[in-house]
Amino acid sequence: MSSPLVPRAKKLAGWGRYPVQTCHVYCPRSESEIMQLLKSGLPFIARGNGRAYGDSALNREATLQMGHFNRLLGFNPQTGQLIAEAGVLLADILDIFVPRGWFPLITPGTKFVTVGGMIAADVHGKNHHKEGSFLNSVDWLDLLTAEGQVYRCSPSENRDLFYWTVGGMGLTGVILRAAFRLRPIETAWIRQTTHIAKNLEATLDLFETFEGVTYSVAWIDCLAGGAQLGRSVVMLGEHATREELPAKYRQRPLQTPQRHKISIPVDFPNSALNSLTVRAFNQLYFYRQQRKAGRSFVDWDTFFYPLDSLLGWNRIYGRRGFVQFQCVLPLGAAREGLAALLHCTSAAGAGSFLAVLKKLGHSQGYFSFPMAGYTLALDFPMSECTLKVLDQLEEITLQYGGRFYLAKDSHLTPRRLRQSDSRVETFVQVRNAQQWTVHFASEQSKRLKL
Repeated sequence: MSSPLVPRAKKLAGWGRYPVQTCHVYCPRSESEIMQLLKSGLPFIARGNGRAYGDSALNREATLQMGHFNRLLGFNPQTGQLIAEAGVLLADILDIFVPRGWFPLITPGTKFVTVGGMIAADVHGKNHHKEGSFLNSVDWLDLLTAEGQVYRCSPSENRDLFYWTVGGMGLTGVILRAAFRLRPIETAWIRQTTHIAKNLEATLDLFETFEGVTYSVAWIDCLAGGAQLGRSVVMLGEHATREELPAKYRQRPLQTPQRHKISIPVDFPNSALNSLTVRAFNQLYFYRQQRKAGRSFVDWDTFFYPLDSLLGWNRIYGRRGFVQFQCVLPLGAAREGLAALLHCTSAAGAGSFLAVLKKLGHSQGYFSFPMAGYTLALDFPMSECTLKVLDQLEEITLQYGGRFYLAKDSHLTPRRLRQSDSRVETFVQVRNAQQWTVHFASEQSKRLKL
């Protein structure tokens, strides 16, 4: 007979450190212990490594910490299929498989996320325009549902449950394990080409010109205005072959130098990031990248996860934390809509330390974030001024037919969510019909009435 699952009260937040909630945290070590919580009737949400930015992995009544579900269960070297429990970190997968010549088909911008979190948010990367979201790499997943049954879900088995779950923000059940595919690589290096774009038009022209390149991303100077509005550094990448590498790397093509890691030991003052300091950083970064323009070889860790070497970088924003705004605008409205978003940010002087632009393709997930268009992500230190800017940015997004990424959200209202996404009401109806609403909820789902 299993022992009772005892919670521990703990203050939790997402990576943005806003909002902070005191949650009853459960740390199950087996499926039977998750079943105990399910039978108790408490609505709960599963939580991975806490890298969603807002409140999508928080529940004050019951938050299920999945850290003990951290085993790799199998790998097929013929197909690249990896079977892993939901709590396995992407960082551990990379440490094990890159030296063996394998890399994820799809990866987000941090490796400190779990398999379950990547599925729940249906993460996308720098290659969505060409290879889609994480869903495209998932062969199947095992889901514990409201009635206490574990279902194997895939594009061909329990199909609807599969497509609601991938991108469903943990609101359909508890993801226990999954099978997904890695790609073979000859080297651990990326052949990167860096372009400098003088404004937003030039930036988008580069994306369109090089849409056949596997990886593309732009860092935007969101405080630049006038003729320089949207000036950016556009980085394109391909997995390098062994023959392409400089001679010094060819002997050990799957090994790269150890990246130097820096820890942020304390919270910065709340006023450290302001329009003046961000403007100075943007100027320095932009001109530094100008000198690097052209082709180079970059190790996989630097190319895909540039901020992961700065441990605890969220502390730069101070004790009040920060919020991230991320939307996607459809292709036909993207140029005008992105200009309006950047005008709003620049005019408010609310410079974003991190402003990232990517091109997205279509998505198969029933509730996944991506659609064909451009996605812009902006970080802002938390303040009353920031909340007003977010209101403006969200209304601009609605005006241009965009939608919002729930894995980054801590501010949306039910009205804005529904106005942005016609799929919301269907998702709510399905949740009610399947009793998911009773058993699976987050502070975000309560706030947004999902």
